[in-house]
Amino acid sequence: MIVVVDYGMGNLRSVSKALERAGASVRVSDQPKDVARATKLIVPGVGAFDVAMDELRRRKLAEPITQAIASGTPYLGICLGLQLLFEFSEEGNVPGLGVLDGRVKRFTVLPPLKVPHMGWNRVRRLPRAGACPLLAGIPDESFFYFVHSYYADPADRAIVALETEYDHPFASMMWRERVFATQFHPEKSQAAGLKLLENFVTL
Repeated sequence: MIVVVDYGMGNLRSVSKALERAGASVRVSDQPKDVARATKLIVPGVGAFDVAMDELRRRKLAEPITQAIASGTPYLGICLGLQLLFEFSEEGNVPGLGVLDGRVKRFTVLPPLKVPHMGWNRVRRLPRAGACPLLAGIPDESFFYFVHSYYADPADRAIVALETEYDHPFASMMWRERVFATQFHPEKSQAAGLKLLENFVTL
């Protein structure tokens, strides 16, 4: 059973519907016991970093998530679900899950670019991306849909599978062992996004 974590912040319906289209059996849940029992785990999210972490801890979901990751349960973080994996964010003062070393930074761009970075943008594969199972069948330079004002700056660049250009290159997908995380929204990214979700379902 794939569990989509409900912590009150995220487009849960569109994520779960996209997973069902990809052939998954899905449960949307805010229960720690369901997170602990999940065969695969998805943490989506739209909103502020501090509020999200406060909600995860208030609902007693943060520890089950980190325990599931440590035990090898496949994890897919989407947008805010990527950023929460890191230690801290410039968006606030609350510590993140700390699964990945590094920080989340705010875009500082010059006109005509704007913050948030919103809309379709191209992803570029880094050398290690060729072995990433979630990218099988997805061509390099594919377009995905983004909505975000902050981006992750990992301490270890070896975990970056995809980069995207917006004023400067930023990490748009992370991959370490069975932890996968995208800054873009695969559930809003048409064929390429559905293929990524199918790859996660069949992982």
